[in-house]
Amino acid sequence: MTSRTSGIALGGALSLLVICSPAWADLKIGFVNYARLIQEAPQAKAVQDQLRSEFAVKQRELNGEQQELKNKQAALDRDGPTMSADQRTVAEQTVRDGQRELTEKATEYQDDFNARQNQEMSKLSKVLVEQVQAYAQSQGYDLVLADGVIFANPKIDITAPVLAQLQAGGAARSSRSPSP
Repeated sequence: MTSRTSGIALGGALSLLVICSPAWADLKIGFVNYARLIQEAPQAKAVQDQLRSEFAVKQRELNGEQQELKNKQAALDRDGPTMSADQRTVAEQTVRDGQRELTEKATEYQDDFNARQNQEMSKLSKVLVEQVQAYAQSQGYDLVLADGVIFANPKIDITAPVLAQLQAGGAARSSRSPSP
């Protein structure tokens, strides 16, 4: 592009900006720090607590098996020199098999946990987006931005009031639901 055509294009863009700027002046724009919502929303904390309790039994089982395996290894280390070659071979094989099984169980546990966490976080994301949309509509926002924003003036950050609304909604829901 020549300097003359680029100058014309730039001039046209600036003219368009000047013409459209009165319409932009009336826009109400907000920003939501989505990462902060995920961290601080009471619904997110409830999801974390639910997952912890759901997987607590399996975690305790894995911890018990790990401790049992450590005890077997300690017994092998302590008694190995006095064992016969056959006894030592059997004990070493038992420890190796136990380590392999524990690794497989831990991997399975982590996969199950990650799948459930992703499932619950997907539900939570939907709730958070709906809550931000409801807040934006009720407050008359024309545009609300979230991820991908490099800078947002704190004057347009609506994260705190959305969190307050989430907390108020979470308290209302938790008072209605029976405790376990």
